Amino acid sequence: MSFEERNISALVEGDAAGRRLDLWLTARFTYRSRNQWQSIIRDGKILVNGAPVRSSRVLHAGDVVAFIPEMEEPAVVMDYSIIYADEYFFVVNKGGHLPCHPAGPFYRNTLWYDMSQKYGKVFIVNRLDRETSGLMLVARDSVTASNLSAMLIDGRLRKKYYALVFGSFKQRIEAGGRLVKDTSSQVMKKRKFVMEADFKGDPVTAETAFTLFEPVAFDGRYSTVRAIPETGRLHQIRATLWSLGFPLLGDKLYGPDDTLYLKIADDLITAEDWHTLVLKRQALHACYLSLPHPQSGENMEFETAMPGDMKVIL
Repeated sequence: MSFEERNISALVEGDAAGRRLDLWLTARFTYRSRNQWQSIIRDGKILVNGAPVRSSRVLHAGDVVAFIPEMEEPAVVMDYSIIYADEYFFVVNKGGHLPCHPAGPFYRNTLWYDMSQKYGKVFIVNRLDRETSGLMLVARDSVTASNLSAMLIDGRLRKKYYALVFGSFKQRIEAGGRLVKDTSSQVMKKRKFVMEADFKGDPVTAETAFTLFEPVAFDGRYSTVRAIPETGRLHQIRATLWSLGFPLLGDKLYGPDDTLYLKIADDLITAEDWHTLVLKRQALHACYLSLPHPQSGENMEFETAMPGDMKVIL
């Protein structure tokens, strides 16, 4: 399917039942404001269960919301470098303003698309958030991608990150526990971390997560923290640091104020809000990778320095 022909559909899950369509779209697809979504709905470009509806349509669990995105994509910084390549895979150092996979409004303006145009079809193994910089693996074929993904699951692929956080992070923390939905937040996808000893919920629905955090430096305002994840859960490092009381600089969702995430969605963010965030993107950088080569078994290690936009804060 070509970019021009593609459409996007999403299933409404139980926790979103009872919400207005325009509010659900704004929270789920944050690259447009509520007013923009309302305009698109009025134009009949949003379908619920195959039919056009109004913005006030109340959603039910199991509804399918579909739309065809506009052709113009948001601008990104196509900032990445290849620090290792062989016939099986690449090690890429990605910048902090570049999506990895096609999602939402992004297709051509992604790492995957750009590399596929240059090297043929590629397979991204360990995806980083759009605003997270650093090292990632990109396989040249599906077999290698499967082998590398297995290493990620069984712990043979090791990763380390640098994070810049608010406050004085003074001691080593072994954060083992659960990631659960943050029901206190207005943002549906936000998660929180609960230490295992404090966890009271359903162990079946809560994902286990373990991250080792080590203090690196403190400049009187912000701390540099090294994060070593043992598991690879969605938003694991960001949600855990926020829950421990050390939100990331620049993080709209897990930073000092998650209402800024909603303000960005509604095009209401101010210069004062950006000052609160300190950095334009979340201050998280994947600085280290180690793994056995998928063919030879030789141990390989890769490191990259903290990028300039994080360094300048310190």
